Amino acid sequence: MTDRNRPLFMISVAAELSGLHPQTLRIYETRGLVTPQRSSGNTRLYSQADIDRLELVGQLTAEGINLAGVLRIIDLQRRLDEQTELYEHQRQLLAKLEKRVHEYELRDKITALAKVSSQALRTVGSSSDAVAGAVGAAASSASVAAVPPTAAASDGTAAKPTHPDHTTTPSNSN
Repeated sequence: MTDRNRPLFMISVAAELSGLHPQTLRIYETRGLVTPQRSSGNTRLYSQADIDRLELVGQLTAEGINLAGVLRIIDLQRRLDEQTELYEHQRQLLAKLEKRVHEYELRDKITALAKVSSQALRTVGSSSDAVAGAVGAAASSASVAAVPPTAAASDGTAAKPTHPDHTTTPSNSN
């Protein structure tokens, strides 16, 4: 129970706060304009919300509106308040749903990007495996071709093997 709805005021205090006679408050209660709570001793206890309603009833009757019209106005105000509360609740739900939809859309985009990245990595991986295999095969054949057989020098001595990066000439030891 909110503080505005907590029953605090006995009829004499409520009458003084609302500017109405206690008998008028009893009449408004019988007509359904206000419904004070009761204590264990059956004393009427009015809340601040009841006082506010009594002030509204007093203002409307002072403007010449009869009690039936006041009841209708109060009922329409209550229904408007309910609809406003419902609208506010639905607006909050809509905001939550919009946020969820946005999150799902982002999740879908991330999933799509992950699939594309995975496919690209597989494509690059299989291409690099083929390139690595070709490079490995070329390197094997190049290393075999790079080491020439030992050649005999013109003087009959064995020449030093040559390395592809170095040029060697047979040496004369005469």
